[in-house]
Amino acid sequence: MSDVTVLTRLFETISSRKGGDPDSSYTAKLFHKGRTAIAQKVGEEAVEVNIAALAEGPDALAAESADLIYHLMVLWADADITPDQVWSELQKREGVSGIEEKRARGEL
Repeated sequence: MSDVTVLTRLFETISSRKGGDPDSSYTAKLFHKGRTAIAQKVGEEAVEVNIAALAEGPDALAAESADLIYHLMVLWADADITPDQVWSELQKREGVSGIEEKRARGEL
């Protein structure tokens, strides 16, 4: 089983919850709350990843990373972005120096 397959299935499940009953699905509840709440949740999860990386063990870091990926995918689905779009962007950057890539985006 491919890791990408797991992510694809997760995204499909998340997407299927759009418009669902917020009383019966946590994902549907996130969609119901709107993009601002979803983005805030992504931020909270990112902080929890940082805390786990600095103060907890690898199991906690893995668990928090899974939470972050899930919430990020909810945000993608809400914004009508597919994982393939993200993978395509990563492929464009493959083999490009991080410094060169940031310079091209005007971040350096």
